[in-house]
Amino acid sequence: MGTYNEEEAIATVLEDIDEVTDGKAEVVCVDGSSDRTPAIAEDHGATVIRQEPQGYGVAVREAVLTPDRPIVVTTDCDDTYPMEQLPEFLEYINEGYDVVSGDRLYHGADAMPAFNRFGNHAFAAIASVLLGERVHDTTTGMRAYRREVVQSIDWTENTGLSAELLMRPLARGYDVREHPIEYAERLGETKLDPIEGGLAIAKSIVTVGLEERFR
Repeated sequence: MGTYNEEEAIATVLEDIDEVTDGKAEVVCVDGSSDRTPAIAEDHGATVIRQEPQGYGVAVREAVLTPDRPIVVTTDCDDTYPMEQLPEFLEYINEGYDVVSGDRLYHGADAMPAFNRFGNHAFAAIASVLLGERVHDTTTGMRAYRREVVQSIDWTENTGLSAELLMRPLARGYDVREHPIEYAERLGETKLDPIEGGLAIAKSIVTVGLEERFR
């Protein structure tokens, strides 16, 4: 997880992870917070890597490359993602998938603001055209990866890293499954400006799609 001022939700997320994995998960938080988020995370057994705030992608890239585990899972720290579905993701990885990506839009994502929901459908449509393959949710934060996947690709995007983490494995022939998940209202305030952030994500999707097409 990349964490930034999520003291309202971080304890709940970490407790849910601990419960669903019987305490066996290694949790890494790359944190640039000015509130109590890192202290709460450490109190709950997470490894906290402190980093000057440099954006979503910089933090999450550090987080996914740090653990020395065969499976790496990403999630957000705002309690929007269903940790109770995590065993389903791990089961699909154990069956042979390289990436399992949570599809928030499958069930409608009613808890998501309407503007964001529209944007995510648009992002998926653009990515699908560029990849020549239907994708449904490019910017979900909940995914599971074989470690060799995240280690073998050079990740370049920041705000749009979540889309890149799906698009490059798909374009390179990895076995990717999008899996429906329930999406809940976030705890705490969002840090992403919907207009500025949306434009940055769209730019990343186009950049990554063209790079992979002509690679």
